[in-house]
Amino acid sequence: MKLAAPCLIQLPRFYDLRGNLSFIEEDTHLPFRLRRVYWIYDVPGGEQRGGHAFRETEELIVSLSGSFDIVLNDGKDEWRFMLNRSYNGVLVPKMIWRTLENFSTNSLALILSSTDYSEDDYIRDWEEFIRMNRNK
Repeated sequence: MKLAAPCLIQLPRFYDLRGNLSFIEEDTHLPFRLRRVYWIYDVPGGEQRGGHAFRETEELIVSLSGSFDIVLNDGKDEWRFMLNRSYNGVLVPKMIWRTLENFSTNSLALILSSTDYSEDDYIRDWEEFIRMNRNK
């Protein structure tokens, strides 16, 4: 399955009086092979993360704790998702500009990635990103 546009997905959740449980399975919930997992935490008030796009990387972003907004843009359309439940995630295709903002205190963003880290995969200049998307 090729990811065409960003989308919110609901992950499985099991309610229990002792605490709830959610999970992610590679072949069930991800439209890509899992290559890397990283997390963002201790973001100071008012700060943003992201501010880039990836040439090849696709991601699933989940808020494990707290809340934050994900603003996505393909050069024409913009999507905004507020993540505040650990059973929701946003699937982000390649060549989508992403910014994470409005982090609550003690928020924890988990990111599942389709590629190993490579600085060459990053597009960090908005104008370059727009030029590349026009040539698609």
